Amino acid sequence: MSYPEHRPRRLRRNAAVRRLVAETRPAPAELVVPMFVKEGLTEPRPIGSLPGVLQHTRDSLRKAAVEAVQAGVGGIMLFGVPAERDECGAGGIDPNGILNVAIRDVVSEVGDATVVMSDLCLDEFTSHGHCGLLTPDGSVDNDATLAAYAEMAVAQAAAGVSVVGPSGMMDGQVGAVRRALDAAGYTDVAVLAYAVKYASAFYGPFREAVESSLEGDRRTYQQDPANLRESLREVELDVAEGADMVMVKPALPYLDVVSAVRAAVQVPVAAYQVSGEYAMVEAAAANGWIDREQVMLETLTSIRRAGAQIILTYWAVEAAELLRQRY
Repeated sequence: MSYPEHRPRRLRRNAAVRRLVAETRPAPAELVVPMFVKEGLTEPRPIGSLPGVLQHTRDSLRKAAVEAVQAGVGGIMLFGVPAERDECGAGGIDPNGILNVAIRDVVSEVGDATVVMSDLCLDEFTSHGHCGLLTPDGSVDNDATLAAYAEMAVAQAAAGVSVVGPSGMMDGQVGAVRRALDAAGYTDVAVLAYAVKYASAFYGPFREAVESSLEGDRRTYQQDPANLRESLREVELDVAEGADMVMVKPALPYLDVVSAVRAAVQVPVAAYQVSGEYAMVEAAAANGWIDREQVMLETLTSIRRAGAQIILTYWAVEAAELLRQRY
């Protein structure tokens, strides 16, 4: 009787063996949870297109931050939703603006128990919803926006943030932010550069979460989903300008990009599993079409396997608890 000389199935025979030889394990400390805080709320508000995700009050944000620390997540990325907006996004620079207040709240609550990060972009604060200041003809003024980002970075650093995440895809944004932080004495504040951010259709639920007022699109500054070489050039420029970490956004549709970026740089690589990725899985699970927990962990494993050692995901807290149980 003939038989195979090689039997790889021996290493799949039960859960204990599979766990022993698993090549890729996302860890709770590698997960970052995005959190939204809305000015003026008296009770946390569910986000319809992001089941399980909330717009927080300041009090509920503090509690959620503690829960994230207890779950072992590596970081919290904060987004602010102001009560009022203007053409220049002044609320993002105001020390008493909702995002800067939220940074102080979270830092005072959890200290260094996790990494407190903040989104550095004007889109949540501008009445027109774009990520930068506009010229009279309605186009985004790159260089004027850099000056605003510099002020915003210093305001966030003064509030106590450990990592700023410039996400507007303006040319030169990392250099402008790094110079401003250093000049203000915040040399220890790190920059997580949204180096590769595509003009994606997967951001829809996020826009509900921040109550975006955007009309039109962001294709003149976010990247074309068709392009990879352009992404690598963006990454190279951001690292040269002083980025401490770089990020690819979205994650699942761009795993090839994550892998290419990982091969190209020596700094840590992050990937953002964006709102549309999360919402698709939640919707399919709600219909009974997929195993929610299995798919959740499978997606995170695939992002980790592609080369991202930091993953921003709305499942971070729940996934961290599951990972601790399984590994």
